[in-house]
Amino acid sequence: MDGIALAPLDWAVIAVYGVASLWIGLLFTKRASQNLSEYFVAGRKLGWFLAGTSMVATSFAADTPLAIARIVRTQGFQGNWYWWSGLIGTTMAAFFFAQLWQRSKILTDVELVELRYGGKTAAGLRMFHACFRSVIANTITLAWVFLGMQKICTEVFGWPKLTAIVILVTLTLFYTTLSGMWGVAYTDLMQFIVAMIGVVMLAWIVVADVGGPAALAQKAVEAARVLHADPTLGSPVADPDQIIKFVPNFAGSDLAVFTFLVFIFINWWGGADGSGFLAQRLFSCKNGRHAVGALLWYNIWNYAIRAVPWVLVGLASLIYLPNLADPEMAYPKMMVMFLPVGFRGLMVAAMLAAFMSTVATHINWGASYLVNDLYKRFVVRRGSESHYVVVSKIMSVVVVLMGAYGAWRLNSVYRAWLFLSAMMAGGVLVPLLRWYWWRVSAKSELWSLVASFVISNALLLVPKIQTGEWYSIQVVLTIILCTVIWLVVTFLTKPVDKEVLLNFYRRARPPGWWGPIAKEAHVRWPGLTAQQFRVSNVICWLSGIATVYAAMMGLQWAFIGLFKEAIIAGVVMVVSAAILLKAVGYLDWSEQEDPVPLD
Repeated sequence: MDGIALAPLDWAVIAVYGVASLWIGLLFTKRASQNLSEYFVAGRKLGWFLAGTSMVATSFAADTPLAIARIVRTQGFQGNWYWWSGLIGTTMAAFFFAQLWQRSKILTDVELVELRYGGKTAAGLRMFHACFRSVIANTITLAWVFLGMQKICTEVFGWPKLTAIVILVTLTLFYTTLSGMWGVAYTDLMQFIVAMIGVVMLAWIVVADVGGPAALAQKAVEAARVLHADPTLGSPVADPDQIIKFVPNFAGSDLAVFTFLVFIFINWWGGADGSGFLAQRLFSCKNGRHAVGALLWYNIWNYAIRAVPWVLVGLASLIYLPNLADPEMAYPKMMVMFLPVGFRGLMVAAMLAAFMSTVATHINWGASYLVNDLYKRFVVRRGSESHYVVVSKIMSVVVVLMGAYGAWRLNSVYRAWLFLSAMMAGGVLVPLLRWYWWRVSAKSELWSLVASFVISNALLLVPKIQTGEWYSIQVVLTIILCTVIWLVVTFLTKPVDKEVLLNFYRRARPPGWWGPIAKEAHVRWPGLTAQQFRVSNVICWLSGIATVYAAMMGLQWAFIGLFKEAIIAGVVMVVSAAILLKAVGYLDWSEQEDPVPLD
C-alpha cells in the first residue's frame, strides 16, 4: 500500500502533538521517581476530574473507533450493547465499590488478595493473578490497541504491519517509562482533548457531506438493504430494519434476543467491582468522594458522549465504502477519504493521542503487577524505593514488547475483545462477593479463575463459538459451570483465618454479610465505624444508569434525525440526573471523618 501524502502542515501538527506529550512526560519524571506510590498511584493525590478523564482516555484507544465502526456495519446500533452494558457495572462500582478500593490503600487490585484472604493459598493466588493479568490479559489488550493503530498507519502511511508496530513501540516506549502515573494522568488529559477534537471533526464533515442527520440514516439503511440483498457486494452487514435500532427485533432471531439479554443482565458483572485500570485510578484519588466522582465522570464521557462520532462514521461508511473485506478498515478509510490537508495531520495526532493514552496506562498497570505483586513480593522484598522504580521502568519495556508481539499475531480487534471477556467470565462473581461476604476464600477465587480459563477455551471447540456467533452462549455456560464449582469449593473448604478477616474489616470497613466478624471487630475497636450502604446507594445506581443511557440515546437519535425521540430522552436525562444529585447527598461519606488508624 502507498498510503496518502501528508502536507507539511499535517506533519507540523503531528510534531507539535509529539513534543507536547514528551514535554509532559519529562515534567513529571523526577516526581514519579521518588517511590512506587508516586510512580504507580500518583502519591494518592489525584482529584476526580483528572482521575476520571484519565479513565476515559485510557478506554479510548485507536482500536475502539475501528471496532465500533465494524459493529455498526455488521450488527447495527444494538450490537454495541456488548460494551454499552458495561455502564451498569461501572455505575455500580461508583456507588458500591469505589470508596472501598480507595480506603484499602494498596498499589494494585491484586494486592487485595492477600489483604483479604491471607496465607499461602492467597500468596499463590496473588502470583497467579499478577502473571495472568500482566502476561496474558494485559498483553492481549495491548495487542489489540497496537493492532488498531497499526491498521490506521497502514492505511494512512502505507507502512507494512511489522514496520508500523516497530515504529509505534519506539514512539511510546520512551515517554511512558519516564513519569509513571503522574505523567500518564496529565498526558491522558491532553491526549483525550486532542482525540475528541479529531473524531468530532471527522463525524461533522461526514454528516454534512451525506446531507445532514436525517439523510445519513435514510441513505445508510438503503445501502444496508442493497448489501443485505446481495452479500457478494461486500462484507456482511446488519439487518437493514435493525441498523439504527437500539434493541433487537424480539419477533426475529432468538439468538439476537438472547445475546441482547445476556448483555443487559450478565455481561456487565465483570466490571462491577471497578477493578483493573479503573481501580488503579481509584487508588490514586485523594479520598472516597473523589473516587466516586471520578467514576461518574468516566461513565458520562465513556458511554454517553465519546462513541457518538464513531457510530456516525461507521454508519456513513455503509454509504461510501460498501465493498470492504475487513470492516474494521472502515474508519481509517473514511479518515483518508474525507479529511483535507491540515485536518489529516490533526486526525493522525488524534489517533496517536488515543493510542498513546491507552498504551501508557496499560504499560504502567501491567508493570505494577510485575513489580509490586511478583518482584517485590516474591523476589526482592527489602529493596530500596529507587531500586523498585528502576525495575518498574525495565518491566515497562517488557510489557510493551509482549504487547507488540501479540499485535503481530493478532488480526481482529473485535474477536480479541470477545475472547478475553469470555475467558474471564467465570470468575466475575467472586470479586464482587469478596467485599460483602466473609465466607468467600482464596480457594473460591482460585477455582473460579482456573475453571473459567479451562471451560471457556474448551467451548471454543464448538465452531460457532469459535467464530463469535455464539459468544453469549459461551459466556452463560462458563458462568453457570464456574459458579457451581466455586460454591462447592467454598463450602467444602475452611473459611479464611479469623484474624485476617478482622484486619481486613478494620481497614476496608465493608458492609454486607460479615456477621460474626463485624460483631467482634466492633467490640475490639469501639471507635470503628462500618460504612453504611443505604437505599440511596441503589437510587444513585439506578438513576445514574438512566441518566447516562438517556443522554447516550438522545445524542445518537439527534444525529440521525429522530428529534422527537431525542427530546423525550433529554427529559428523562434531566429528571434522572436531578434524582441522582439529590440522592448523592444521602450517601455515607463518614470514612472521611472517623478513620481508625492502622497499627
